[in-house]
Amino acid sequence: MTILSGIQPTSNIHLGNYLGAIRNWVSLSRAQNATPQNSLFCVVDLHAITVAQDPAKLRQAVLEAAAAYLACGLDPAHNSIFVQSHVSGHAELGWILGCQTPLGWLYRMTQFKDKAGKDRDNSGLGLLAYPALMAADILLYKATQVPVGEDQKQHVELTRDIAGAFNHQFGENFFPLPEPLMMGEATRVMSLRDGTKKMSKSDASDQSRLNLLDDADTIADKIKRAKTDPDALPSDAAGLANRPEARNLLTIYAAVQGKSLADVLPEVGGGQFSGFKAKLTAALVDHLPPIGQRMQQLLADKAYLQQVLTTGAANANAIAKPTLQGVMELMGLR
Repeated sequence: MTILSGIQPTSNIHLGNYLGAIRNWVSLSRAQNATPQNSLFCVVDLHAITVAQDPAKLRQAVLEAAAAYLACGLDPAHNSIFVQSHVSGHAELGWILGCQTPLGWLYRMTQFKDKAGKDRDNSGLGLLAYPALMAADILLYKATQVPVGEDQKQHVELTRDIAGAFNHQFGENFFPLPEPLMMGEATRVMSLRDGTKKMSKSDASDQSRLNLLDDADTIADKIKRAKTDPDALPSDAAGLANRPEARNLLTIYAAVQGKSLADVLPEVGGGQFSGFKAKLTAALVDHLPPIGQRMQQLLADKAYLQQVLTTGAANANAIAKPTLQGVMELMGLR
Protein backbone atom coordinates (compact mmCIF):
# COMPACT_ATOMS: atom_id res chain seq x y z
CA MET A 1 0.00 0.00 0.00
CA THR A 2 1.29 3.46 -0.94
CA ILE A 3 -0.19 6.57 0.68
CA LEU A 4 -0.06 10.11 -0.71
CA SER A 5 -1.72 13.35 0.32
CA GLY A 6 -0.99 17.07 0.69
CA ILE A 7 -2.37 20.52 1.44
CA GLN A 8 -1.90 23.91 -0.17
CA PRO A 9 0.63 26.36 1.31
CA THR A 10 -1.63 29.38 1.63
CA SER A 11 -0.71 30.38 5.21
CA ASN A 12 -3.08 30.10 8.15
CA ILE A 13 -2.88 26.31 8.45
CA HIS A 14 -6.00 25.78 10.53
CA LEU A 15 -7.97 23.35 12.64
CA GLY A 16 -9.78 21.95 9.59
CA ASN A 17 -6.46 21.06 7.95
CA TYR A 18 -5.34 19.42 11.17
CA LEU A 19 -8.47 17.44 12.09
CA GLY A 20 -9.52 16.63 8.54
CA ALA A 21 -6.08 15.79 7.17
CA ILE A 22 -2.74 16.06 8.97
CA ARG A 23 -3.68 14.29 12.20
CA ASN A 24 -5.14 11.43 10.18
CA TRP A 25 -1.95 11.17 8.14
CA VAL A 26 0.04 10.79 11.34
CA SER A 27 -2.25 8.02 12.63
CA LEU A 28 -2.18 6.21 9.30
CA SER A 29 1.59 6.48 9.00
CA ARG A 30 2.11 5.03 12.46
CA ALA A 31 -0.44 2.26 11.97
CA GLN A 32 1.12 1.17 8.67
CA ASN A 33 4.75 1.25 9.89
CA ALA A 34 5.38 3.70 7.07
CA THR A 35 8.60 4.14 5.11
CA PRO A 36 9.64 7.10 2.91
CA GLN A 37 9.01 4.84 -0.10
CA ASN A 38 5.33 4.15 0.62
CA SER A 39 4.19 7.17 2.65
CA LEU A 40 4.44 10.54 0.90
CA PHE A 41 3.08 13.93 1.96
CA CYS A 42 3.66 16.98 -0.20
CA VAL A 43 3.08 20.71 0.09
CA VAL A 44 1.09 21.31 -3.09
CA ASP A 45 2.41 24.68 -4.18
CA LEU A 46 1.52 24.13 -7.86
CA HIS A 47 -2.12 23.92 -6.84
CA ALA A 48 -1.77 27.13 -4.85
CA ILE A 49 -0.88 29.16 -7.96
CA THR A 50 -4.30 28.60 -9.52
CA VAL A 51 -4.89 31.97 -7.85
CA ALA A 52 -2.41 34.85 -7.71
CA GLN A 53 0.34 34.47 -5.10
CA ASP A 54 2.94 36.85 -3.69
CA PRO A 55 6.27 35.01 -4.22
CA ALA A 56 7.75 35.89 -0.83
CA LYS A 57 4.56 34.95 1.00
CA LEU A 58 4.31 31.71 -0.95
CA ARG A 59 7.84 30.68 0.06
CA GLN A 60 7.03 31.37 3.70
CA ALA A 61 3.72 29.53 3.45
CA VAL A 62 5.53 26.46 2.08
CA LEU A 63 7.79 26.43 5.14
CA GLU A 64 4.79 26.92 7.47
CA ALA A 65 3.02 23.95 5.91
CA ALA A 66 6.13 21.78 6.25
CA ALA A 67 6.52 22.90 9.87
CA ALA A 68 2.87 22.00 10.50
CA TYR A 69 3.40 18.49 9.11
CA LEU A 70 6.34 17.93 11.43
CA ALA A 71 4.81 19.63 14.47
CA CYS A 72 1.68 17.48 14.17
CA GLY A 73 3.82 14.35 14.29
CA LEU A 74 4.84 13.27 10.79
CA ASP A 75 8.30 11.74 11.17
CA PRO A 76 10.64 12.43 8.21
CA ALA A 77 12.44 9.19 9.01
CA HIS A 78 9.29 7.28 8.05
CA ASN A 79 7.60 9.63 5.56
CA SER A 80 8.73 11.57 2.50
CA ILE A 81 7.81 15.20 3.16
CA PHE A 82 8.44 17.41 0.15
CA VAL A 83 7.28 20.30 -2.02
CA GLN A 84 5.26 19.41 -5.10
CA SER A 85 7.14 21.73 -7.48
CA HIS A 86 10.48 20.20 -6.40
CA VAL A 87 9.50 16.99 -8.21
CA SER A 88 9.11 17.91 -11.88
CA GLY A 89 7.16 14.74 -12.62
CA HIS A 90 4.04 16.30 -11.10
CA ALA A 91 3.84 19.00 -13.76
CA GLU A 92 4.93 16.65 -16.56
CA LEU A 93 2.41 13.94 -15.76
CA GLY A 94 -0.21 16.62 -15.07
CA TRP A 95 0.11 17.82 -18.67
CA ILE A 96 0.04 14.28 -20.06
CA LEU A 97 -3.06 13.29 -18.08
CA GLY A 98 -4.70 16.60 -18.90
CA CYS A 99 -4.42 15.66 -22.57
CA GLN A 100 -6.28 12.43 -21.79
CA THR A 101 -9.05 14.04 -19.70
CA PRO A 102 -12.30 15.15 -21.41
CA LEU A 103 -13.39 18.70 -20.66
CA GLY A 104 -16.78 17.41 -19.60
CA TRP A 105 -15.17 15.54 -16.71
CA LEU A 106 -13.48 18.73 -15.55
CA TYR A 107 -16.50 20.99 -15.94
CA ARG A 108 -18.55 18.79 -13.64
CA MET A 109 -16.13 19.19 -10.73
CA THR A 110 -17.91 20.88 -7.83
CA GLN A 111 -14.83 22.80 -6.72
CA PHE A 112 -14.41 24.39 -10.16
CA LYS A 113 -18.07 25.41 -10.20
CA ASP A 114 -17.77 26.92 -6.72
CA LYS A 115 -14.53 28.81 -7.34
CA ALA A 116 -15.18 29.94 -10.90
CA GLY A 117 -18.81 30.88 -10.28
CA LYS A 118 -20.43 33.03 -12.94
CA ASP A 119 -17.03 34.37 -14.03
CA ARG A 120 -15.97 31.02 -15.48
CA ASP A 121 -14.68 32.41 -18.78
CA ASN A 122 -12.19 34.63 -16.96
CA SER A 123 -10.84 31.80 -14.78
CA GLY A 124 -7.33 30.53 -15.43
CA LEU A 125 -6.75 27.17 -17.10
CA GLY A 126 -5.13 25.94 -13.87
CA LEU A 127 -8.40 26.20 -11.97
CA LEU A 128 -10.11 23.96 -14.50
CA ALA A 129 -7.16 21.57 -14.89
CA TYR A 130 -6.55 21.32 -11.13
CA PRO A 131 -8.09 17.80 -10.91
CA ALA A 132 -5.81 16.48 -13.69
CA LEU A 133 -2.79 17.71 -11.75
CA MET A 134 -4.19 16.17 -8.58
CA ALA A 135 -4.56 12.89 -10.47
CA ALA A 136 -0.91 13.20 -11.49
CA ASP A 137 0.09 13.80 -7.86
CA ILE A 138 -1.52 10.50 -6.91
CA LEU A 139 -0.70 8.35 -9.93
CA LEU A 140 2.94 9.45 -10.16
CA TYR A 141 3.60 7.31 -7.08
CA LYS A 142 0.98 4.67 -7.97
CA ALA A 143 -0.67 5.51 -4.66
CA THR A 144 -3.41 3.14 -3.58
CA GLN A 145 -4.77 5.11 -0.59
CA VAL A 146 -5.42 8.86 -0.59
CA PRO A 147 -6.41 10.36 2.78
CA VAL A 148 -8.72 13.26 1.95
CA GLY A 149 -11.45 15.41 3.41
CA GLU A 150 -15.01 15.12 2.17
CA ASP A 151 -14.55 18.01 -0.29
CA GLN A 152 -11.72 16.22 -2.14
CA LYS A 153 -13.42 12.83 -2.53
CA GLN A 154 -14.78 13.77 -5.96
CA HIS A 155 -11.26 14.48 -7.20
CA VAL A 156 -10.04 11.04 -6.14
CA GLU A 157 -13.01 9.50 -7.93
CA LEU A 158 -12.00 11.45 -11.06
CA THR A 159 -8.43 10.17 -10.62
CA ARG A 160 -9.83 6.63 -10.75
CA ASP A 161 -11.63 7.50 -14.00
CA ILE A 162 -8.45 8.98 -15.51
CA ALA A 163 -6.34 6.01 -14.43
CA GLY A 164 -8.91 3.56 -15.78
CA ALA A 165 -9.08 5.35 -19.13
CA PHE A 166 -5.27 5.40 -19.40
CA ASN A 167 -5.03 1.71 -18.55
CA HIS A 168 -7.66 0.86 -21.15
CA GLN A 169 -5.89 2.79 -23.90
CA PHE A 170 -2.22 2.23 -23.20
CA GLY A 171 -1.55 -0.55 -20.75
CA GLU A 172 -3.86 -2.63 -18.65
CA ASN A 173 -3.26 -2.19 -14.91
CA PHE A 174 -0.33 0.23 -15.33
CA PHE A 175 -1.94 2.52 -12.77
CA PRO A 176 -3.72 1.16 -9.69
CA LEU A 177 -7.15 2.65 -9.02
CA PRO A 178 -6.67 4.67 -5.82
CA GLU A 179 -9.19 4.69 -3.02
CA PRO A 180 -10.23 7.83 -1.10
CA LEU A 181 -9.61 7.33 2.59
CA MET A 182 -11.80 9.41 4.89
CA MET A 183 -10.88 9.11 8.54
CA GLY A 184 -12.08 10.44 11.86
CA GLU A 185 -15.11 12.41 12.97
CA ALA A 186 -14.17 15.76 11.43
CA THR A 187 -13.90 15.03 7.72
CA ARG A 188 -15.20 18.54 7.03
CA VAL A 189 -14.71 21.29 9.64
CA MET A 190 -16.90 24.33 9.09
CA SER A 191 -16.45 28.05 9.68
CA LEU A 192 -16.88 29.37 13.22
CA ARG A 193 -18.92 32.24 11.74
CA ASP A 194 -21.14 30.21 9.40
CA GLY A 195 -21.75 26.52 9.95
CA THR A 196 -22.80 26.03 6.31
CA LYS A 197 -19.38 27.02 4.93
CA LYS A 198 -16.12 25.13 5.15
CA MET A 199 -13.39 26.51 7.42
CA SER A 200 -11.00 28.14 4.98
CA LYS A 201 -7.59 29.78 4.87
CA SER A 202 -8.94 32.26 2.34
CA ASP A 203 -11.88 33.52 4.42
CA ALA A 204 -11.46 37.27 4.94
CA SER A 205 -12.37 36.93 8.64
CA ASP A 206 -9.73 35.39 10.87
CA GLN A 207 -12.54 34.83 13.38
CA SER A 208 -13.89 32.14 11.06
CA ARG A 209 -11.06 29.69 11.79
CA LEU A 210 -8.69 28.45 14.45
CA ASN A 211 -5.13 28.65 13.16
CA LEU A 212 -2.49 26.22 14.41
CA LEU A 213 -0.38 29.24 15.42
CA ASP A 214 -3.16 30.82 17.52
CA ASP A 215 -2.31 31.15 21.22
CA ALA A 216 -4.62 30.17 24.09
CA ASP A 217 -6.14 33.64 24.47
CA THR A 218 -6.91 33.88 20.77
CA ILE A 219 -8.51 30.42 20.78
CA ALA A 220 -10.69 31.36 23.76
CA ASP A 221 -11.78 34.60 22.11
CA LYS A 222 -12.68 32.90 18.83
CA ILE A 223 -14.72 30.18 20.51
CA LYS A 224 -16.49 32.81 22.64
CA ARG A 225 -17.48 34.66 19.45
CA ALA A 226 -18.34 31.51 17.46
CA LYS A 227 -21.86 31.54 16.05
CA THR A 228 -24.45 29.39 17.82
CA ASP A 229 -28.24 29.19 18.01
CA PRO A 230 -30.63 29.87 20.95
CA ASP A 231 -31.59 26.27 21.69
CA ALA A 232 -30.11 23.86 24.23
CA LEU A 233 -27.64 21.28 22.97
CA PRO A 234 -29.26 18.04 21.77
CA SER A 235 -28.70 14.61 23.29
CA ASP A 236 -28.81 12.68 20.01
CA ALA A 237 -27.92 13.11 16.37
CA ALA A 238 -31.54 13.71 15.33
CA GLY A 239 -31.48 16.91 17.37
CA LEU A 240 -28.74 18.36 15.13
CA ALA A 241 -31.02 18.62 12.10
CA ASN A 242 -30.95 22.15 10.66
CA ARG A 243 -28.44 23.25 13.32
CA PRO A 244 -25.17 23.58 11.38
CA GLU A 245 -23.30 25.64 14.01
CA ALA A 246 -24.21 23.22 16.80
CA ARG A 247 -23.14 20.27 14.68
CA ASN A 248 -19.85 21.95 13.79
CA LEU A 249 -18.84 22.85 17.35
CA LEU A 250 -19.86 19.46 18.69
CA THR A 251 -17.96 17.71 15.89
CA ILE A 252 -14.84 19.73 16.70
CA TYR A 253 -15.18 18.88 20.39
CA ALA A 254 -15.60 15.17 19.64
CA ALA A 255 -12.66 15.10 17.23
CA VAL A 256 -10.29 16.91 19.59
CA GLN A 257 -11.28 14.54 22.38
CA GLY A 258 -10.74 11.53 20.14
CA LYS A 259 -14.39 10.51 20.51
CA SER A 260 -17.33 10.05 18.20
CA LEU A 261 -20.18 12.53 17.98
CA ALA A 262 -22.47 9.83 19.39
CA ASP A 263 -20.21 9.61 22.45
CA VAL A 264 -20.28 13.31 23.32
CA LEU A 265 -23.95 14.11 22.65
CA PRO A 266 -25.23 12.43 25.84
CA GLU A 267 -22.45 14.16 27.77
CA VAL A 268 -23.48 17.68 26.74
CA GLY A 269 -27.15 17.21 25.82
CA GLY A 270 -29.55 19.64 27.49
CA GLY A 271 -26.80 22.10 28.33
CA GLN A 272 -26.42 25.65 27.09
CA PHE A 273 -23.76 26.84 24.67
CA SER A 274 -22.09 29.03 27.31
CA GLY A 275 -21.10 26.02 29.40
CA PHE A 276 -20.25 23.91 26.37
CA LYS A 277 -18.01 26.62 24.91
CA ALA A 278 -15.97 26.57 28.13
CA LYS A 279 -15.47 22.80 27.73
CA LEU A 280 -14.62 23.18 24.06
CA THR A 281 -12.14 25.97 24.78
CA ALA A 282 -10.41 23.91 27.45
CA ALA A 283 -10.08 20.95 25.10
CA LEU A 284 -8.69 23.09 22.28
CA VAL A 285 -6.28 25.02 24.51
CA ASP A 286 -4.96 21.73 25.83
CA HIS A 287 -4.47 20.42 22.30
CA LEU A 288 -3.46 23.17 19.87
CA PRO A 289 -0.91 25.54 21.50
CA PRO A 290 1.76 22.82 21.89
CA ILE A 291 1.53 22.24 18.13
CA GLY A 292 1.83 25.97 17.45
CA GLN A 293 4.83 26.26 19.76
CA ARG A 294 6.56 23.37 17.98
CA MET A 295 5.82 25.02 14.63
CA GLN A 296 7.47 28.23 15.82
CA GLN A 297 10.56 26.28 16.89
CA LEU A 298 10.77 24.59 13.50
CA LEU A 299 10.26 27.84 11.60
CA ALA A 300 13.19 29.29 13.53
CA ASP A 301 15.39 26.52 12.08
CA LYS A 302 14.89 26.96 8.35
CA ALA A 303 18.03 24.97 7.55
CA TYR A 304 16.47 21.89 9.13
CA LEU A 305 13.17 22.40 7.30
CA GLN A 306 15.00 22.75 4.00
CA GLN A 307 16.98 19.58 4.74
CA VAL A 308 13.77 17.63 5.39
CA LEU A 309 12.20 18.93 2.17
CA THR A 310 15.33 18.24 0.09
CA THR A 311 15.56 14.68 1.36
CA GLY A 312 11.85 14.15 0.83
CA ALA A 313 12.05 15.44 -2.75
CA ALA A 314 14.96 13.11 -3.50
CA ASN A 315 12.96 10.14 -2.21
CA ALA A 316 9.90 11.21 -4.19
CA ASN A 317 11.90 11.72 -7.39
CA ALA A 318 13.35 8.24 -7.12
CA ILE A 319 9.82 6.79 -7.05
CA ALA A 320 8.36 9.16 -9.65
CA LYS A 321 10.93 8.81 -12.45
CA PRO A 322 10.23 5.15 -13.34
CA THR A 323 6.50 5.85 -13.41
CA LEU A 324 6.90 8.82 -15.73
CA GLN A 325 9.30 6.88 -17.94
CA GLY A 326 6.78 4.05 -18.19
CA VAL A 327 3.99 6.46 -19.15
CA MET A 328 6.11 8.04 -21.86
CA GLU A 329 7.13 4.68 -23.30
CA LEU A 330 3.53 3.48 -23.40
CA MET A 331 2.45 6.68 -25.18
CA GLY A 332 5.31 6.70 -27.71
CA LEU A 333 7.06 9.70 -26.16
CA ARG A 334 10.21 7.63 -25.54
